[in-house]
Amino acid sequence: MRFFEQSVETMPREALELLQIEKLYSMLEKIYGSNRFYTGKLDAAGIRPEAIQTLSDLESLPLTTKAELVQAQEDALPFGTNATFPESSYSRFHQTSGTTGTPLRVIDTPESWEWWGRCWGYVLSGAGLTENDRLFVPFSFGPFIGFWAAVEGAKVIKALMIPGGGRDSLQRLHLMKELGVTAMCCTPTYALRLAEVARDSGFDLCEIPLKTLIHAGEPGANIPATKAHIESVWDTKCYDHAGASEVGAHSFECEIQPNGTHAIESEFIVEVLNPETQEPVQAGEQGELVITNLGRIGYPVIRYRSGDLVRLNPDSCECGRTFVRFEGGVLGRSDDMVVVRGINVFPSAVENLVRKCEAVEEFRITVSTEREMAHLTIELEISKNADEKASRHTVDQAIQIELSLVPEIKVVPSGTLPRFEMKAKRFHVEK
Repeated sequence: MRFFEQSVETMPREALELLQIEKLYSMLEKIYGSNRFYTGKLDAAGIRPEAIQTLSDLESLPLTTKAELVQAQEDALPFGTNATFPESSYSRFHQTSGTTGTPLRVIDTPESWEWWGRCWGYVLSGAGLTENDRLFVPFSFGPFIGFWAAVEGAKVIKALMIPGGGRDSLQRLHLMKELGVTAMCCTPTYALRLAEVARDSGFDLCEIPLKTLIHAGEPGANIPATKAHIESVWDTKCYDHAGASEVGAHSFECEIQPNGTHAIESEFIVEVLNPETQEPVQAGEQGELVITNLGRIGYPVIRYRSGDLVRLNPDSCECGRTFVRFEGGVLGRSDDMVVVRGINVFPSAVENLVRKCEAVEEFRITVSTEREMAHLTIELEISKNADEKASRHTVDQAIQIELSLVPEIKVVPSGTLPRFEMKAKRFHVEK
C-alpha cells in the first residue's frame, strides 16, 4: 500500500482535527487585512481570526459562492479582490473551463503552486505510483487547470512525466508504446476515445505496459458502468480524483476499490450540508460539499459551496487512512439536476445506464420541452458489428426501469457525435 505521507494520512482523528484548526487559524491571520475579499466578508460577519479556536467555530464563518468569486473578479479586473498578495507575488495563472458560467480566473504564488503539487502527490501515491513509473499526460495545455498540477505531482513523487501535447491520438498511442508508459492521467472520456482510435487503427493496447489510469475533470471513473468499461478495454485499473480550479485537488481514490474517494483532510476541511437549508447532514446522507482549503494562502476559499453532491463516510478505510471518504466519489452537481416529468434526473445516472450497454460507443443526452412537458432524448452511436435494435432496446429498458422515464432513443451514424479530449459535454438542456 502506497502513501504520500503515511504519518499524516493515518493520524488519529483528534490529532488530524488539531492540525486542521492550526492551519485554518494560521491562514486567517495571514489573509485578514491583506485579502480584500475575505477581510470584507469577515468584517461583515463581525468575526476576527482569533475568534476561531476550534473546528466547531468554523460554522460561524460565512459561506462563499462561486457567484461571489466571479463578482470579486469583476470588482478588480483582471484577477479580482481574492488575491492576498501584490500581483508581483504570483507566478501561475489559470481559469475555470466556463462550462457552468463565466470563467473564473485564479492565480497562484510559487508557494501555493507547490501546495497544488503536494495535493497531487496524495492523488498519485494513492493510486500506487512510485518513482519507477512513467506518467503520460496527453494534452496540449491551455489556461484551464486540467492536468497542469499532475505535472507538479509527478515531480513531487519523482516519477518520469511524459507530455503528450502536439500529437493526434494515434501518435500518442505509439509514443506510449515506445516509451513504456505505465500510468496515464486523462479524462474518462479521453481514455475511451484513445481505445476507440486503437481499435479502428488496429493498434494493440496490450503493447503499452500501462497498469494505472488516473481520471479527473469530469464524472466517469466514479460511475460504475463507465469505470468497468474503461478497465475492460484497457485491461488495467482506473482511479477517480476530484478537485476544482478555485479549490485545489481535494480527493483521491486509494488502492482499496471500490471504497469511495478520500478527502485530503490535512489540506482541506470538508463539510456536507443540505443545499437548501445549509444545515449539516448525517453521515451517509447526500448533501453539498462545502470546502475550505488550508494551504493556498494566495487564493484561499473558505466554506466554499462547491455545488458537488457527496455522501460522507467517516469510518477508517482498509488501506489504513483516517481521511474521510466520499462514498462513490462526487455523485453529481446540484446545478446539473433537471426535472423530467416529475423525476429528478442527474447526467451521471443516465450515463451509468447507457454505458451498461457495451455496444454504445458515444452518446448525447438532450432534455427539451414538448407540449410544455420535459422530454428526454438519447442519441447513440453503436459499434459496427452490434445489433442496433437490440442495443436501442437495452438502453430504453434500462432508463424506463431505473428512472421510470420513457426516453426517445435515436441511433445515429458512427462519427456523428462529437469527441472530446478534456471535459465532455454530453448533457444538453434546451431552453
